[in-house]
Amino acid sequence: MSKRKAPQESLNEGITDFLVELANYEKNVNRAIHKYNAYRKAASTIAKYPNKIKSGEEAKKLDGVGAKIAEKIDEFLQTGKLRKLEKIRNDDTSSSINFLTRVTGIGPAAARKFFDEGVKTLEGLYGVLCLYFEEFEKRIPRAEMEQMEVIKHLCVSYTFKGFYVDFSYTGILCAASSGDIDILLTHPNYTSQTEKQPKLLHAVVDHLESIGFVTDTLSKGDTKFMGVCQLQQSDEDEEEYLHRRIDIRLIPKDQYYCGVLYFTGSDIFNKNMRTHALEKGFTLNEYTIRPLGVTGVAGEPLLVDSERDIFEYIHYKYREPKDRSE
Repeated sequence: MSKRKAPQESLNEGITDFLVELANYEKNVNRAIHKYNAYRKAASTIAKYPNKIKSGEEAKKLDGVGAKIAEKIDEFLQTGKLRKLEKIRNDDTSSSINFLTRVTGIGPAAARKFFDEGVKTLEGLYGVLCLYFEEFEKRIPRAEMEQMEVIKHLCVSYTFKGFYVDFSYTGILCAASSGDIDILLTHPNYTSQTEKQPKLLHAVVDHLESIGFVTDTLSKGDTKFMGVCQLQQSDEDEEEYLHRRIDIRLIPKDQYYCGVLYFTGSDIFNKNMRTHALEKGFTLNEYTIRPLGVTGVAGEPLLVDSERDIFEYIHYKYREPKDRSE
């Protein structure tokens, strides 16, 4: 999955493009998540604006567009470019780190590590992750995602020591296309109170390899697998399927639904839901939902048996995964 979605094309595509580029710079290079969120929110708002923006003053009337962003919009409208972005693009560190994060599976911290170690180009990444870089760059069409849903059903019926494995494709069938495949995996025997059980994850990965779905391993830890998958071509298929990035996470059963909610929501949706939870006296993250006491100290995690439980705890209207883009 990826953890993320760009604004849709609009009359103000040039503005939303530079805002998203600035957002990615703040996240990937500066690790300034608050600025990243601000740029993303402004981009999302402007993408839905039905008129072509003619000035920063006009944009400033929209939710999430402050004075500084309005100034950048004025500069862009008047000159067709942004001095700050030109500087970023010409900076070796910034451009290299941003480039590395284009490869699905490499986050800002890993990109910085690769850069520090001298891996700054696509060629330098070949021995690390990118044998299939060009294929990874291409979106996965809905028809192919639906074929991958068959793989999920094959895995649901797979058992490990008599216990059924529970899978969730995080939003994979909720969009016209996807960037990669994210599978969340849990097991009744694995909770946050038990020891790690890497055999659970490894057994599932081995099974996916045995049926030819997983073709390459990038990394395999106790709770997360990063690799490459490919659907097998049938007699009816005219073209061979491309290789796709796949991540499989093993999540404790008592944290599973908070994880599903987190990975199906966009960054903006997750932020809004966490803010609402705080207003209702709860703290919510990808692991747990906990009540806040009068002193502001979080209590014990609440019992969660479904995603809907989380929405009900904080009195938030339930949204299907396909409706969690903002």
